[in-house]
Amino acid sequence: MRGLPAACSLLLATGVLHGAGQPPRLPRSAPEAQGISSAALLRFVDEAEQTLDALHGLMIVRHGHVVAEGWWEPYAAGEPHMMFSLSKSFTSTAVGLAAAEGRLAIDDPVLKFFPEFAPAEPSAHLKAMRIRDLLTMTAGHHDEDIRGFPYGGEADPAKVFLSLPVAHKPGTFFVYNTPASYMLSAIVQKVTGETVLDYLRPRLFDPLGIPHPAWQANRHGVSMGGFGLSIRTEDVARFGQLYLQKGQWHGRQLVPEAWVEAATARQVSNGSSPQSDWEQGYGFQFWRSRHGFYRGDGAHGQFCLVLPQYDTVVAITSGTADMGSVMNHVWNRLVPALGPAALPADAAAHGRLTARLGRLSLPAVHGARSAAAADSVGRRYVFDTAAQSAAASPTLAPAEMFEAIVLDRAEPDGSATFTIRMHGTEQSVTAKAGGWAKGTLRTPGGAHPMAASGGWTAPDTYTMKLALTHTPFRNTYRFRFAGEQLIVRRERNVGPVEARVLEITGRSAVPASASHDGVVRPAAP
Repeated sequence: MRGLPAACSLLLATGVLHGAGQPPRLPRSAPEAQGISSAALLRFVDEAEQTLDALHGLMIVRHGHVVAEGWWEPYAAGEPHMMFSLSKSFTSTAVGLAAAEGRLAIDDPVLKFFPEFAPAEPSAHLKAMRIRDLLTMTAGHHDEDIRGFPYGGEADPAKVFLSLPVAHKPGTFFVYNTPASYMLSAIVQKVTGETVLDYLRPRLFDPLGIPHPAWQANRHGVSMGGFGLSIRTEDVARFGQLYLQKGQWHGRQLVPEAWVEAATARQVSNGSSPQSDWEQGYGFQFWRSRHGFYRGDGAHGQFCLVLPQYDTVVAITSGTADMGSVMNHVWNRLVPALGPAALPADAAAHGRLTARLGRLSLPAVHGARSAAAADSVGRRYVFDTAAQSAAASPTLAPAEMFEAIVLDRAEPDGSATFTIRMHGTEQSVTAKAGGWAKGTLRTPGGAHPMAASGGWTAPDTYTMKLALTHTPFRNTYRFRFAGEQLIVRRERNVGPVEARVLEITGRSAVPASASHDGVVRPAAP
């Protein structure tokens, strides 16, 4: 709210003023009025920055009021974020609504909905598989039988699913099963004639004030179900608050209370360790958590944490390789601060918290222009794509490979502009020293909002962090200029360990000539 008149800031904070066509925000409150101190929340945020890598967005809702919210630059409140498997909890909700409308029953056999794809001689286990078993991840498959499932393949994924071996009696063996979540989406579409996205829009998204949900669909026109949803952090908080309120929203019963109770209850066992948040039982596409909490979550740190005993919801978007550390931080640092009654107002502490939340940022790269930069500006380095593919594990897709790089501009403060050619597409990327420069990264899959920070971290090395700001993904590139060679080391923040680090070498082609201000015209491809 920096730069707004004080009156507008107040109206925005209370949810009275909002943009045309924008839904009213959740009500905001001073933390003390909801039984938690601003000082405790400030410690929670400070310690999160010190110990977690890395939060993108945070919203804490107590007694229906937002008591803390913040986004780490270059991420922003109004921008969507990929949810990954948190999508599953929304798909579960669609199943519950379809059941309430009499379109299906959760004890219906799965084969009932796809007679055209049934094997000639279905096994007894396949014939016994129910919607309930899909919901609880007990469809009966071994993990290795569902790895590499072709969600976007030429063959209909429902047909592929029904052809898989079913080693166990459904309902008896838990294995995390995203193809089963896809099947839930396909079943909802079968019985409603709409994708899960379109089916939920008037029943869930619109009433909750979630204005622009997007859900990836495959070539067969089916929402992915187990992943693919993109929404804002506040949208996650609204969804969690709806479940905390047993499906009620502003006096309307959007989701049947019985479904909320069943979906978030321990339907099956998934382990026995009392110390693991992944072994407290599983509901209908919801995880049970320690301390009697429940959640939806998604890869790389997307969380909808519901704490019924404390009347609290915590929504988090992030890009982390250690999801357990995020939950541990909430359980160990936030939960003990949730008091049973309102606290005396503390305007000074609330002011410090508000100021802190207003200037959050992921660590930026610093480093003024090196004397060696002048020799690097204008050189065009070309890369062997076959060598990159051979060096990578797993193999890089063509859209991920560098074909050519030119350092076009090197500013005195360390900001820089590169021309990068990937998969036949040449584009400009600007990195800001000590901050983040927003832009767009173009790939064969489309245009992706991004932000870059960079600086000279050694006389011959330019380091650039590039974040895809609607996703958890962030790459750190270290460009080491060694005369006729450019050695690029790429490190990813999340993903398979074996794929996080890649080092490749480019060789100088015919250099362009730099002008006196460091601007060059890249050579032809």
